[in-house]
Amino acid sequence: MSERSKIIFGNVLPDKVHRKAVKSRRKYVKKFGDDSRADYQVHIRPNPVIGESLGVSDIRLEGQGAADFDLEKGIIVGNIRMGFGHYRISMAMASAAKALGYKPYWLDLNSFPETTCTKVISAQNDLYSLGSRLSKNPIFNKLVWEPMNYEGFRALSYNAADQENARLMAPVYRNIPKEIPVVGTHVWPAQAAVHAGMKYVVNAIPDNWPMALHLSEGSVHTIQCKNAYMGYKILNGFQGKQVCKPMPKGSLVYTGHYIDDELVRNIEEDCKKRMERKQKGEPMRFLLTIGGAGAQKEIFAAIIRHLLPLIQKKQAALYVNVGDYKNVWEELVKEIPDMNQCAREHFEDYREASAFAQSAIDTTVEGIHGFYHKNIFEAVYITNLLMRSCDVLVTKPSELAFYPVPKLFIKRVGKHEMWGAIHSAEMGDGTLECRDIPHTLQMLDLFLDGEELLSQMCDSICVNKTIGLYDGAYNVVKIAMGLKK
Repeated sequence: MSERSKIIFGNVLPDKVHRKAVKSRRKYVKKFGDDSRADYQVHIRPNPVIGESLGVSDIRLEGQGAADFDLEKGIIVGNIRMGFGHYRISMAMASAAKALGYKPYWLDLNSFPETTCTKVISAQNDLYSLGSRLSKNPIFNKLVWEPMNYEGFRALSYNAADQENARLMAPVYRNIPKEIPVVGTHVWPAQAAVHAGMKYVVNAIPDNWPMALHLSEGSVHTIQCKNAYMGYKILNGFQGKQVCKPMPKGSLVYTGHYIDDELVRNIEEDCKKRMERKQKGEPMRFLLTIGGAGAQKEIFAAIIRHLLPLIQKKQAALYVNVGDYKNVWEELVKEIPDMNQCAREHFEDYREASAFAQSAIDTTVEGIHGFYHKNIFEAVYITNLLMRSCDVLVTKPSELAFYPVPKLFIKRVGKHEMWGAIHSAEMGDGTLECRDIPHTLQMLDLFLDGEELLSQMCDSICVNKTIGLYDGAYNVVKIAMGLKK
């Protein structure tokens, strides 16, 4: 297995890179222990939040319940909770799997605190979250955070270390039938699955800036954007100026965007209703969604202040999903006391919040609606439910850059996210990245002033659907299940 950190797609790495990768794994073993011989018993239970809507069952290593996998229709969605993005992509895969008649199983490698696997992931997640928060400092962002996210993660040497560390995650798969296909929505679940001997593994790459971080040799790699294909194919810049041996035939596939079935199915109807609301002069609905690192509160506050007079005049309306960061909402209300006059909180009661999201598709919405849920599934998925009835999604250009809804992109968190906004602007369903507050507010005004911007994006989204741009999740599931044949 250590060969995967020595040779990556035929590219031989220097001995010092391999030694450093092995040292990284040993460091974690010393800190968290070695459970490579542990015999973790797996159990299956319905997911209490998305089990009914997406047909998802959780794979657990504790509790009761028989591990009675559907060996014919079963498909594992392997993920980690690192921010919200990988969970959201996993939900898209599960939704597509259900729509295609398969049985999705949810395997979160960051949810088993008794394992070395989760301890390693949590430690790295803590570092990433810290860096994300520190990136608000322009000096740290310029000298450390953006170079690391753009060039540091691009190097094959980084993948070598990940391959060694992923060996510590493999025990979680020990008692899972090896014939069940696995779709990893983060590279670690895919790498761990390969190390564990899972036979059919797809590595669904989330970003369209090619980086060695996302490589899991031994799996089929899928990408959402054609502009990323060549960069991955030739491992462009993964060893500096050195020309790398390319990824072999069949190891890299373009699929389109990873989008939930219920969003894809309703694209035309939802865009039609957006334009009807605009033409009727109803309040224009903006959905603000904060990421799992909670790094965008200042921008949220500026947007709310700017829109508040229009909200009071019933010319605009706001959905604000703070995810599982209740403190962000509390700080916003404290900072902008006038919010209290028109704000309604949809906190914790997921049934009520989802009922509101459903009713909003066909009814008038006014004021500010805040959403907070402690449960991670509820915190992530309520954004998906609200997307159908919003007019404009306001988000950093991360995984949400690929969703079929008009988008206003605020400042990125990590330079690799820059390409999400570039791709969306090229496809006509999103703005350029607004890298400061004045440009963000300018773009808000452009959406509010007439139909031009909204109409162009809605038209582009409908055209994009006809060419299969948003069919990526279906295609990934078909590839994974097709490997069995």
